Amino acid sequence: MAHKVLIVDDEAGFTKLLKMNLEKSGQFEVQIENNSMKALATAQEFAPDVILLDVVMPGLDGGDVAALFQNDPVLKKVPIIMLTALVSPGETSQDAVAQSGSLTVLPKPVNLEKLTRCLLDAIGIV
Repeated sequence: MAHKVLIVDDEAGFTKLLKMNLEKSGQFEVQIENNSMKALATAQEFAPDVILLDVVMPGLDGGDVAALFQNDPVLKKVPIIMLTALVSPGETSQDAVAQSGSLTVLPKPVNLEKLTRCLLDAIGIV
């Protein structure tokens, strides 16, 4: 059974490539939402096992979208992995993974192997 991944990111080229690579592994079924304003409705309809969420987007940013998910009775249980091209000051490794509360943050561009491990870990499959 494929694990359901929702990608919320305004960069259509990035999301299509990520969807293709994740689905090629046979482990994931991927839904894309490139409009942050529609992210909540898409997530409610798709019922993902894990959400990949961009931080910087027009309309609602990743923090706003995450708050919407956290206020939904079903989606609040779904793990969120934040993706960002923003690197914190002093950050030297593009492969760093930061834990912020219950959120995992991965830098863009993302390493596919690291992302796959992170997704499986978030779902509870190690």
